[in-house]
Amino acid sequence: MLCSLVSTPRVAARSSVWRFARAYSSSAKEYDTLVIGAGPGGYVAAIKAAQLGQKTACIEKRDTLGGTCLNVGCIPSKAMLNNSHLFHEAKHSFAKRGIDVGEVKLNLPQLLSDKDKAVTGLTRGIEMLFKKNKVDWIKGAATLKSANQVDVALNSGGSESVTAKNIIIATGSEPSPFPGFEIDERQIITSTGALALEKVPEKMIVIGGGVIGLELGSVWSRLGSEVTVVEYLPAIGAGMDAELAKAFQRSLSKQGIKFKTSTKVIDSEKRDGRVFVNVEGAKNGKRETLEADVVLLSIGRRPYTEGLGLENVGITVDSRGRVEMADEQFRTAVSSIRVIGDVTAGPMLAHKAEEEGIAAVEHITNGHGHVNYNVIPSVIYTHPEVAWVGKNEQQLKEEGIKFRVGSFPFAANSRAKTIDDAEGMVKIITDAETDRILGAHIIGPNAGEMIAEACLAMEYGGSAEDVARTCHAHPTMSEAFKEACMSAYAKPIHF
Repeated sequence: MLCSLVSTPRVAARSSVWRFARAYSSSAKEYDTLVIGAGPGGYVAAIKAAQLGQKTACIEKRDTLGGTCLNVGCIPSKAMLNNSHLFHEAKHSFAKRGIDVGEVKLNLPQLLSDKDKAVTGLTRGIEMLFKKNKVDWIKGAATLKSANQVDVALNSGGSESVTAKNIIIATGSEPSPFPGFEIDERQIITSTGALALEKVPEKMIVIGGGVIGLELGSVWSRLGSEVTVVEYLPAIGAGMDAELAKAFQRSLSKQGIKFKTSTKVIDSEKRDGRVFVNVEGAKNGKRETLEADVVLLSIGRRPYTEGLGLENVGITVDSRGRVEMADEQFRTAVSSIRVIGDVTAGPMLAHKAEEEGIAAVEHITNGHGHVNYNVIPSVIYTHPEVAWVGKNEQQLKEEGIKFRVGSFPFAANSRAKTIDDAEGMVKIITDAETDRILGAHIIGPNAGEMIAEACLAMEYGGSAEDVARTCHAHPTMSEAFKEACMSAYAKPIHF
């Protein structure tokens, strides 16, 4: 979906509503744009609005900015993924590389402290950006009262009223609950608890084989836990290309992670300091009980709208609790209120929310904005990394689109071989007639960085030959991407 570049004039309606809001509460703080939520979508929208000359405020009830992603999600998990990988490499790979370090021990408190340091530095960075761009941070919980008014329960006590010509809802999401599991963030945990365990569990069960479960499961597996992933679907990594999903599961299995796919979770019971999880085969109905010290629930996330007061202004949600858009300019049923990020439709990804935040503010300012939903990349930051963008083979077959596939293994890439990190491949899918790139799927080193080249090519309608005829530095991992493109329309050189 490409957001419309044409805006419907609503100036007269907005002006009358704005005059009403001013008359309603002369004591209220007044802004051009008010953003509710300071996650990746919200804080980016607030900064962009201020940069475009709007008097802007952002309401956030956390004591720090950045939302779930920065505080208890994307950022701290990447710190732990990196450091747990280094720990694993030091134990298992340094010696063969000619690096003798003696006994390698885990200092879990220090590992967690390093994670917290990264988070603190980045949250303070956003505060500095707010100050630099003159964005007011209102610390509290917001409730919509009208099309242009929000009441805020202040963290410091009391409340205040804020009015704005435009309001952007960017309240994000929260972990989805699971019947039969009472979350305590110690034994039955969400991603939040998985970032703060005080000791490495002997056994961990991960319910859900998606991005969050696989990333955090791999962290604790590297640190010494026996990890079992339980997934209802027959394959892990929902949305991933089937060929890569199989290779990915094989790789994680070699690392010691166990998998129970096509398995339905029934309920759980805490007993004698352990957690017992009852499961059954999704196809054969065979039941068994799994035992663990810690169970990580990672079955997905749901929109967060608690206390937002959507009903006060007539804004509706869909069957999945997502705030509904009325048009492609991110407006809700109330034209002065827009919605972006996890709290509305689309992939729950920080970078998707950021793009929507900028586009929504641009629509407010000059009537046009841009988000290409066909070019939103996904990344799993395990080792090897997995990244993809665009369509996979199954989707194209279902749509009846003729395509060609080109692939290139990292085992034939000189940079990957020299650093002994050559597991995986690059797979490019192109239109059979035009050679235009329709999808890119990568499993291997630096996949999350390499996918950006595919995004750029796809955004501008590039072909596999366009990429292949672009000079890539040697030796680099990116040469595997070039050779996969060569494979899609002709033949690679090095394989």
